[in-house]
Amino acid sequence: MLTRDPAAFLAFARATAPDFGPATARAAFLVAPDGFTLAEQSAQDNRYMAEAAAFDAARASAQHRDLHRAFAGVLPTVCFAGNPDTPDALFPNNVFATGRPDAAVDPHGAPRYVVGRMRHEVRQREANRPDIRGFFATMGYVEVDLSRQPHPAELTGALVIDRARGLGFAGLSERCDAEGARLMHEALGLRATLLFDLAEGEYHTNVVLAVLAGRAAVVCPKGFADPAVADAIVALYAPHAVLCTPEEHAAFVGNCIALTPEKLWMSANAGRTLTPAHRAQLAAAGFEVGIVEIDAIEAGGGSLRCCVGEIF
Repeated sequence: MLTRDPAAFLAFARATAPDFGPATARAAFLVAPDGFTLAEQSAQDNRYMAEAAAFDAARASAQHRDLHRAFAGVLPTVCFAGNPDTPDALFPNNVFATGRPDAAVDPHGAPRYVVGRMRHEVRQREANRPDIRGFFATMGYVEVDLSRQPHPAELTGALVIDRARGLGFAGLSERCDAEGARLMHEALGLRATLLFDLAEGEYHTNVVLAVLAGRAAVVCPKGFADPAVADAIVALYAPHAVLCTPEEHAAFVGNCIALTPEKLWMSANAGRTLTPAHRAQLAAAGFEVGIVEIDAIEAGGGSLRCCVGEIF
């Protein structure tokens, strides 16, 4: 099912069992922020990026190592070298994603890795990395390469996924058009994907929405062009749907991730902004909140979730 109708999607999703696959990843990968600096092309449609003078490559690198250590404490996490020719490469989830066939239909199907089609040329270079492609190939992952077709499809930046139920939430912008969303839906073998327009000025869905281990959601309502879409998502995950304040939205609270069923992670800036009521709401959903200081990384226009490539 691929639809723009939030009511139809909600009806389908409510009847969908959480048997698509594991709700959280079995491992993760990162890309080091080597040569971290302002990417002028990316700044054209990313209002969260700081001015060039605010970039501190040494601090970003140190914080990225802290991030790696934190994640490695909860699941296997590998880090690939960065490249000064690809200053945005520390956000690899936009370029590489993994998935497995519907476990209820094909429990023994081969896993796949998907290579996305980035909007900007500076990020398209990342898709050609032989080391990351080879990493998945040696583990038996089947390649699905979307990078050579013309439609932007920036993977789990544009597409937030409920891995337990095989549901996708695709926010359309310059970084993902309707055809790109369809290609991602098919590449990852999802059961249903809801297509919707992001609010003006938003570039990626994962800045305004997180689905946590298939049982909770963090929603930034102002990030959606149509309030009915946010309402449908909230209804699907109620009572465990956190509605971010404008301050939480701006601090990247929506850019969080559950790496295990019991713990979610967000940046320290997001954690400081998270209200006590919302922290309690996440605790009621069964989540401890882990934080890592990554203010230097956030100058690049993304936050903690953007740094994580999930391996399913």
